Amino acid sequence: MPNIVLFSGSSHHDLSQKVADRLGLELGKVITKKFSNQETCVEIGESVRGEDVYIIQSGCGEINDNLMELLIMINACKIASSSRVTAVIPCFPYARQDKKDKSRAPISAKLVANMLSVAGADHIITMDLHASQIQGFFDIAVDNLYAEPAVLQWIRENIPEWKNCIIVSPDAGGAKR
Repeated sequence: MPNIVLFSGSSHHDLSQKVADRLGLELGKVITKKFSNQETCVEIGESVRGEDVYIIQSGCGEINDNLMELLIMINACKIASSSRVTAVIPCFPYARQDKKDKSRAPISAKLVANMLSVAGADHIITMDLHASQIQGFFDIAVDNLYAEPAVLQWIRENIPEWKNCIIVSPDAGGAKR
């Protein structure tokens, strides 16, 4: 039975540490750095042979750098003979580019799905995808988790007059949620 190894990308180390603490695990050793030409370099600092690897990296902040770092981490673990690699991506990068809205427009979310698969990911865990059709872009397992139940519970427990509150959405898609 493989052990779980949990790695953090550089996008949100605090979130990764909270997940590790909640699971009673230590974060795996990984070193990320930039070469002088701004190429990303990743060194996995421990053996992952036969292990079940989870990499937490959000698609926020420096999106392109974080995505490239995630792809390199996945590939590094895969070629180091990990049993399985799961990418935990709370905010899926390029999720808003999920369809052709004009001619010659790319479907960048599909490209990201392809890159994750080619890098060696076996499973993707994400949250509140911009459109559920993005799950269909993958040939590997995708779990799209929803934050709504946890958010509603937090509101009920922490906002005394929650029944008299209004929640505002930045766009029509968010208004549905």
